[in-house]
Amino acid sequence: MDFGIRPLGDRVVIKRAQAEEKTAGGILLASQAKEQPNIADVVAVGNGKADVKMEVAVGDKVIFSHYAGATVKFQGEEYIIISQEDILAILG
Repeated sequence: MDFGIRPLGDRVVIKRAQAEEKTAGGILLASQAKEQPNIADVVAVGNGKADVKMEVAVGDKVIFSHYAGATVKFQGEEYIIISQEDILAILG
């Protein structure tokens, strides 16, 4: 499915999971206090490079490095474009 961003090479477009609204004890968090999770859904995958096989696929849920990639806004949504090497694991 092509949604409008087509990553090049070994890059991947991910959409970060929503931050928790409450603590485990039920306390509501202000937007600044919410910890941004390092879990995201893969929404687009590049074709890879001659020496890099793409190991993730659209729809995978992944854990990625905290400071990796570039954040972009597209059609009112926020996405992160990262290199596949910044993906640490696939959840599943």
